[in-house]
Amino acid sequence: MNCIIIDDEPMAHQVLEYYIGQTPGLEHLASFRNAVEAFEYLGQHKVDLLFLDIEMPLVNGLHFLRALTTKPKTIFTTAYKQYAFESYELDAVDYLLKPFSYERFMKGVNKAGLSNEPIEEAQTNYLLIKDGQSLLNLKQQDIIYIEGSKDYVKIFTKGKFYLVYQTLKGILEQLKPGHFLQAHRSYIVNKNHVQRIVENNLIFSDQSFVPIGPMYKKDLLEAMK
Repeated sequence: MNCIIIDDEPMAHQVLEYYIGQTPGLEHLASFRNAVEAFEYLGQHKVDLLFLDIEMPLVNGLHFLRALTTKPKTIFTTAYKQYAFESYELDAVDYLLKPFSYERFMKGVNKAGLSNEPIEEAQTNYLLIKDGQSLLNLKQQDIIYIEGSKDYVKIFTKGKFYLVYQTLKGILEQLKPGHFLQAHRSYIVNKNHVQRIVENNLIFSDQSFVPIGPMYKKDLLEAMK
């Protein structure tokens, strides 16, 4: 199945091109920063699948899709929730809210008809994050704990942390199940780095610590056994 990307954000191109490159059976043909350029391309090439942003300069993604005589299968990729209903009225295959994980991306392309290729185990062992102006594939096993604050999280590894625009709930969905536990409303911990539990604190192998929230304590201790 071949595909193109239409999005005005350079980082969105990097993420999607990386995910496409990791997906057997999915071929990336081209990327465009606006719908006008893509419209010309679609007039000359057969495209199976669009990854289409909505809020873009020149032409809105929804208006662009309506204008197409022949509509490829479309997965909307956007930071805005409010267009979801309208997108499904246009028979969109899926609606991915940025930022989204590789696993969520795979659910979308499988809905589009890609044969159900197994997600490589290696993919679930990494977390793709923005580090400055580049993307970093961070090993999940290196993550000690994660601290959340509104729409940002700090991801702590040995001797370093990364500030990422993401919610704590959103980052938890991208982590390997069973290895990461919510210890507090503001903290997710990698249980493999927990060295000791002292009263209501988790002590890690690097001697850093985080508090255990009362509402999480019972489930946390059970999962740590």
